[in-house]
Amino acid sequence: MNQNNRPLVLKVILHAPTATALERARNNAANLRRGAPDADVRIVVNAQAVAAALDTAHGELDSITWVCPNTLARTKRENREPLQVLSGPAVLEIALMQQAGWTYIRA
Repeated sequence: MNQNNRPLVLKVILHAPTATALERARNNAANLRRGAPDADVRIVVNAQAVAAALDTAHGELDSITWVCPNTLARTKRENREPLQVLSGPAVLEIALMQQAGWTYIRA
């Protein structure tokens, strides 16, 4: 609750830099959404997790998954919808989101 007795919106970044971490992030996101349906959850993938996200669709969670543009460029891969591409490098976007009040969890 904030000082006006309004519940704060839970904002969570689940960071996945590997394929195994992406699997954990997807499980964590599903669990979090069940426990806190109003939470704003984003899965941020970079490094090896980008290929895993592109190659293995997850209908329910792909729309909340954000891909690092640097990894896409480095691996010469193209994004697929509904995955979204971050505006800048994952490390910068994660730092900016934390500065804006998002909670960071490394999956």
